[in-house]
Amino acid sequence: MATDKVVETVIVGNYVEMETEGKAKDVKTRLSNFFWHGGSVYDAWFSCASNQVAQVLLTLPYSFSQLGMLSGILFQLFYGLLGSWTAYLISILYVEYRTRKEREKVDFRNHVIQWFEVLDGLLGKHWRNVGLAFNCTFLLFGSVIQLIACASNIYYINDNLDKRTWTYIFGACCATTVFIPSFHNYRIWSFLGLLMTTYTAWYLTIASLLHGQIEGVKHSGPTKLVLYFTGATNILYTFGGHAVTVEIMHAMWKPQKFKSIYLVATLYVLTLTLPSASAVYWAFGDMLLNHSNAFALLPKTPFRDMAVTLMLIHQFITFGFACTPLYFVWEKAIGMHECKSLCKRAAARLPVVIPIWFLAIIFPFFGPINSTVGSLLVSFTVYIIPALAHAFTFRSPASRENAVEQPSKYFGGWAGAYTINAFIVGWVLVVGFGFGGWASMTNFIHQIDTFGLFTKCYQCLPPPSAAAPPLLNSTVGAPPPHHHPLPHHHRL
Repeated sequence: MATDKVVETVIVGNYVEMETEGKAKDVKTRLSNFFWHGGSVYDAWFSCASNQVAQVLLTLPYSFSQLGMLSGILFQLFYGLLGSWTAYLISILYVEYRTRKEREKVDFRNHVIQWFEVLDGLLGKHWRNVGLAFNCTFLLFGSVIQLIACASNIYYINDNLDKRTWTYIFGACCATTVFIPSFHNYRIWSFLGLLMTTYTAWYLTIASLLHGQIEGVKHSGPTKLVLYFTGATNILYTFGGHAVTVEIMHAMWKPQKFKSIYLVATLYVLTLTLPSASAVYWAFGDMLLNHSNAFALLPKTPFRDMAVTLMLIHQFITFGFACTPLYFVWEKAIGMHECKSLCKRAAARLPVVIPIWFLAIIFPFFGPINSTVGSLLVSFTVYIIPALAHAFTFRSPASRENAVEQPSKYFGGWAGAYTINAFIVGWVLVVGFGFGGWASMTNFIHQIDTFGLFTKCYQCLPPPSAAAPPLLNSTVGAPPPHHHPLPHHHRL
């Protein structure tokens, strides 16, 4: 009897310990899922909204100075709607492709579907090659822009190092994104990123209103076509986060629910971009023509330093957003995409970071590069290719009849969808790529002529005794730069 009692006690004791251990593991799993494994509608919304408003938030006042207040507001509303429509088209094409493949018993459990694969499966290899070229180039320069923005922002907190040195440092920091496996793992980062940009946007708004208008402020924009279309293409770029849309959808548990997420995210983003850009432009006017980063004009305070710090963290997150699809493409090219070892995949991804790092050092032009990328790459990646791909995928009556997702009757059905697609292709091809490409390349080449490649400290203010060349000459139509007395180490 005594022996039985001892055995029972041991058994009960072991059971209690196992139960406790199971509960601990269960809690650990729940915590891991809460912070790490995201795939809900809310995760997708946070990812879309966070990915839209990174460093562009700081360059929109610069765009307003080129466009003028009215055009700046109208272009944001217009391109926000166009971007939401093409994101909706991409979601339809993704669901169509995945449904067809899953009917063929294709397993995607260890494979991340990407935009160029959707084009390949629906329209063939030529579409795949075009989509891959535009998407990868856009993501490459999108990552470059994040590094440039990091260096530009940290300089306003610590100017003991020039911007090029800060680019070296942040290039090494951003390389750590190779350890983030996929968009499933951006749950907490997306949430924090949106909080950071929300704070920054309202800081820009409130700080500008409290600062008030500078003495003799002028709001002369628009003055030149070059400036006007440069600013318009920067806004085109603002609502062009579609290069990662398919990857965000694939990370969802129910990707068919994505259709309206991008629109809701855009509406929230507009509550950040419209007040901040309008307030900064109202306060500083034409001075923004020579200060593409809004932080440059606001006085140094703890609130500004907090905004700079939060934007730096967010730009690290956005770098990961832009680079992760490139990591996937590279992994597939070298046969490492389905490898289960995180360390091996991280090591294989490192070569992707090196050209990004190098390009950020060659072209450190914070504002103009946004417009150039917008006109030459975003126009096709975000607007033209999705609209054409949708039209060609469903060009036959049979394909329209058997489509997994039918266009909403609110858009006029198939006729309405084709009409909207044709308008987007025509508008973006002429205004975005044509006029925008001419204007942004003119401005970009002027930056190279003025500062040269490998600029050590782009738009750093020189001491008053130094004769600094104007950032935009008379052909572009900007006034001479505004100088402040700064230490000797601020030389360009």
